Amino acid sequence: MPRLSDTMEDGVVVSWLKQVGDSVARGDILAEIETDKALMELEAYDDGVLEQILAEAGSRVPIGETIALIGDGSGQKHAGTRDAKPAGTTEAKPTGTAEAKPTGATETKAAGAKEAAVSAGSSAAVADSAASATDAVAADSASSDSASASNRAGGRRPKSSPLARRIAAELGVDIATVAGTGPGGRITKQDVESASRAAESVLTRPETVAAQPTTAAQPVVTPAGDYDEIPLTRIQEVSAKRLAESKQQAPHIYLTSAIDVTDLLAFRVQINATLEAAGKGKVSVNDLLVKAVASTLRTDPSCNVTFAGDKLLRHKGIHLGIAVATPAGLLVPVIRDADRKSVSEIAAESRDKAERSRDRKLRADEMGGGTFTISNLGMFGIEHFTAVINPPESAILAVGAAQDELRLDGDTVTARKILRVTLSADHRAIDGAVAAKFLQQFKDLLEHPLRIIA
Repeated sequence: MPRLSDTMEDGVVVSWLKQVGDSVARGDILAEIETDKALMELEAYDDGVLEQILAEAGSRVPIGETIALIGDGSGQKHAGTRDAKPAGTTEAKPTGTAEAKPTGATETKAAGAKEAAVSAGSSAAVADSAASATDAVAADSASSDSASASNRAGGRRPKSSPLARRIAAELGVDIATVAGTGPGGRITKQDVESASRAAESVLTRPETVAAQPTTAAQPVVTPAGDYDEIPLTRIQEVSAKRLAESKQQAPHIYLTSAIDVTDLLAFRVQINATLEAAGKGKVSVNDLLVKAVASTLRTDPSCNVTFAGDKLLRHKGIHLGIAVATPAGLLVPVIRDADRKSVSEIAAESRDKAERSRDRKLRADEMGGGTFTISNLGMFGIEHFTAVINPPESAILAVGAAQDELRLDGDTVTARKILRVTLSADHRAIDGAVAAKFLQQFKDLLEHPLRIIA
């Protein structure tokens, strides 16, 4: 399992596009992998034949764990390749096998067969020591249990995926007693989980004298009537983790400003009329806000920073994240070097990336490296809200809907369009006065819209 994004810790095998026995060439798409950010394609790093799939569709696999083997098609198997161990385990490698390298697959020849572990990424072979030790214990425990059961039965160990063995160890299931439903009788993750549920149902029957404790405590749900259990998507899981960390680690401060955007909205009408006459796409209010934020950060980069312990990292590039709601969860595509782009260029790029976000077609590099994020809920009629900082950034701007309000202009009462925005800032990196200065400059641009494109 390669690292396909900068924040990825594991990946879910969504589907295999090649089957066991298929010939593959370097660059062929083997599978679709769901990361914490997008649906990515896994490429083959060698020519050969796909001889084994070790992680079935639906499996969640840590970075560095072997998910498939590519060989020369001879059909000869080396000892140990039937049940390849995950990267980071302590089991000795048998002669003739090859462990995946960070730069791609590795070929070795033994007994006329070539085996390559499908892996990639600069850190695919590097694992956290604590996590590696845990995986090693779990994998070795499952292997030992299976081997013991097989020896008792006088037969060979059952075929199972590394993921199935690890889950069996975690749930306390003897994998030798599990009936496999996968190809060739292979034991899958679902088989292990089904066996665990069956064992629990036996333990909780009325005639059972004493139920055995389970290895993992289940969360206590307060009775509140019937409910539906809705699993989180991969994006929602990662978002929940990262945003919780943000609130726990970054002391948020919030500053709200009411901005008169009456002239800005009239200016947008003029711009769109010009663009329409030229056969170009229109710009949205959000596109103008993106440009205004970029221009403000270019003038004063004090909010374009990251807190790094004993120092601040002031970013030279202005890369703005745009929060996009998708059926799978919140994604944040990034407009890179937004200060160097025109409003129409920002509009075209924003439309494209928003559409591809909803279709899960964004590349990982299009969602990483942001330095400041904008979240706009104005289209839902929300007047005002506060947003959680998107780490490792230090600020996020929450934008509401423009509202009609009466304002005094001398002795005259006039109707104006008022937009409220709230800046959430990491107080470790941005003082209140610094954040206030940013909002003041941003407000001045919006209330004098010609300056945005100057």
